[in-house]
Amino acid sequence: MSLLAPVDQPQVFALLPDAAVTKHLTRGIQSGLELPPQVALARACVAYDAETAGRRRTAPVRELLDEAMRRFTDDRSAADGWLAPRIHATLRMTRAEAADSRLWNHLAMIVAPDYVVWRHKGVDSADGRGIAPAARFSGIHYTQAFSRLWWAAELFRDGHDYAPVVTACRLQDILNTTLRLDVIDHRPTAQAMIRVIGDFLDAGVTRPADHVNAFSAAVNAAGSTLMYDVLAEDVDPDTDELFEWIEAGVGEAVDWDWLPEGPHDGRVRAAAVDALLPLFEKLRVEAPLRQRKRAEGVEDADATVPGPRASGVVLSKPSDFG
Repeated sequence: MSLLAPVDQPQVFALLPDAAVTKHLTRGIQSGLELPPQVALARACVAYDAETAGRRRTAPVRELLDEAMRRFTDDRSAADGWLAPRIHATLRMTRAEAADSRLWNHLAMIVAPDYVVWRHKGVDSADGRGIAPAARFSGIHYTQAFSRLWWAAELFRDGHDYAPVVTACRLQDILNTTLRLDVIDHRPTAQAMIRVIGDFLDAGVTRPADHVNAFSAAVNAAGSTLMYDVLAEDVDPDTDELFEWIEAGVGEAVDWDWLPEGPHDGRVRAAAVDALLPLFEKLRVEAPLRQRKRAEGVEDADATVPGPRASGVVLSKPSDFG
């Protein structure tokens, strides 16, 4: 598949409003047959302030995406597990900054529309031509092509350790379903879930996507009545370490063959994860029964689960990040 890639790359990221994407996104762009109108989109962008712009160079990210397309030609979905920790370690920012969809719009429409098409192009049953869904260019955090990877790394990393993120990206249903759950904002819950999911993926269960979806829904439903943060108390991440990591990464390229290190803002206590594992194992065993009940007419609570909250941690220092 031959894709059109932008020739003139902006040196730094900017903020592209959702409305501009809606106005200019066409089926030709979604199919990779034409490039987005770079000049018109650039006019709609809002520039970062000078200090932030210094942490928003496009070249390292573009190099990662080019390498991903080279490495994973035969298995595009496998690129997620390789890219997620590397995008997170390259685009170092707070959750408040990452929650701004305009950054991800700029990456998808101006810096790397060809990657969005390469990774997410499907087949449109209406005319048989493949397109990447509009939500992959501009959409909610768990559907947009690049935001979903950053948030997967943020929510599933164990402090500086990105290994759980690789596990989280092994199956698309983890990103499509588990990433939506509000309960994974509680770090011990996220780590316990990935531990359980990783175990049954390693065991080679049949229909693993069904297991992931049922288990995720069961954990989320139980979390509406059980206080996971009471069962497994978490400690607040060290925000000073986070800011130091962000500032230290300006202009730093990440390794392509070894997992990078995230911020040393504190790993989840092993005792907190261990406290949840027996309950989650029980939920995993019972999850298929719950799934069948929903199929018989019980409303699927997971269909309307909100995304991850930014509460519970200090998101940014206004003096440092605007």
